[in-house]
Amino acid sequence: MYGWRSVADKISVVVISRNEGRELKRTVENFDDTLPAGSEIIVIDDGSSDGSANHLARRRGRIRLHRVHGYGVARARNFGASQARGDVIVYADAHLRLQPDWWRPMLDLLQNPKVGGVAPAIEGYRGGWIGYGLTFKDAKLEVRWLRRKPRGAVAVPIIPGCCFATRRDVIEATGGWDDRQLQRGNIDNEGCVRFWMLGYDLMITPETIVSHKFRKRSPYHVGWPEFLFNRLRLAFVHFNPERLGKVVGALRGYPGFGEALALLAASDIAERRRSVDARRVRDDDCYFTRFEISW
Repeated sequence: MYGWRSVADKISVVVISRNEGRELKRTVENFDDTLPAGSEIIVIDDGSSDGSANHLARRRGRIRLHRVHGYGVARARNFGASQARGDVIVYADAHLRLQPDWWRPMLDLLQNPKVGGVAPAIEGYRGGWIGYGLTFKDAKLEVRWLRRKPRGAVAVPIIPGCCFATRRDVIEATGGWDDRQLQRGNIDNEGCVRFWMLGYDLMITPETIVSHKFRKRSPYHVGWPEFLFNRLRLAFVHFNPERLGKVVGALRGYPGFGEALALLAASDIAERRRSVDARRVRDDDCYFTRFEISW
């Protein structure tokens, strides 16, 4: 493979933004201050109505702005990766704070061809608790942070998409993010399950800590049908019938469930399932056993 010194000038950060206000400017400037020379920052502004990306239209150099509308997180990430020149792609939220050299341990782990994604530990802007990856906590596909600090880099079931580093060859092999997912919510979870089932490990670098702004409200509306659709799509594509039944049973009482199910039936769900099944090298039983998930 290659060492980080040979790819340090080939990092492409893809920042997805929509109505982020001043956070977008601060995050982009933070990346600009901490990335090595030769890196690039690609901002995908997905239909912001607050003018938060306007200042980037005048920027030159390694910061590039692309305006789209209604893409949603998964499709916007895929579009950003298609515009990137780097061998290493870092998908990032538009509300982060990073320390110098945050990227070095992540690139070290990506030298291993079996590693498909790496993320740092995550804390809130105000400090407090630190999360070292996530796991599914119940059949509703709710997740919880892993709070115990590992002694070193460790594989986890879900790494946070707010700062997710991967290689270009992994994106090509996995297809990137499922751009049939709607708007936001569950995008990272589906991607991590699929990457793992296709044979890649997902790692946390516990000594690298990135601060993330946790918001009580989304800066744009996401309805129940869209929210539930994403969870159901993950389960229908990746889980065996028994586990899928548990997810459906756990979600059926939510408002918008029927509409979400109708959206799923009208989608490419059967074709998607066959495509993933044909390429997987691990199944969901292996995933749940490996990470001691039981519900």
